[in-house]
Amino acid sequence: MPLFQLSRTVDDLDASRREPNAIICGRPLFDSSIPLVRYCSRYITHVLVWLQTLSFSAVRDSMCGFRLYPVRPVLDVVDQDGVGTRMDFDIELLVKLVWRGHELCWIDTRVSYPTNGVSHYRLLSDNLRVAGMHARLILGMLWRAPILLWRRTRRAVRTRTANAP
Repeated sequence: MPLFQLSRTVDDLDASRREPNAIICGRPLFDSSIPLVRYCSRYITHVLVWLQTLSFSAVRDSMCGFRLYPVRPVLDVVDQDGVGTRMDFDIELLVKLVWRGHELCWIDTRVSYPTNGVSHYRLLSDNLRVAGMHARLILGMLWRAPILLWRRTRRAVRTRTANAP
């Protein structure tokens, strides 16, 4: 049995059929079975991803296991920039997709942690791998900061203009 289980419905998967180029991500809705240490430790990565993307809203959750990726943008990132191969894969891929200007779509995803679930997370090696990834992404954000801030400003102006009476 896996460490956690995601609950999906056919309606959620239809989102990828309606928007085949969309990057669809699960926004986890945890039940009471999530261990407190896991719930709290997720926010270390969330804060680092917010810093790496210079946005609180671009990546709402970087660690939920539910993703539907369009193949072409993912292959472009993998071929041109490279990404991690274990627990760092999804986090790094999302950050690099945001850097390239892709917007992410979010679907609420129920998550539960079964009793006696099995984890494939290797405590020492995966933590070191993820820490190294975060260091590289923060350095990568520094030279991308002007374009990230420009996109954010441009989006804010478009939103204000669209909402103006």
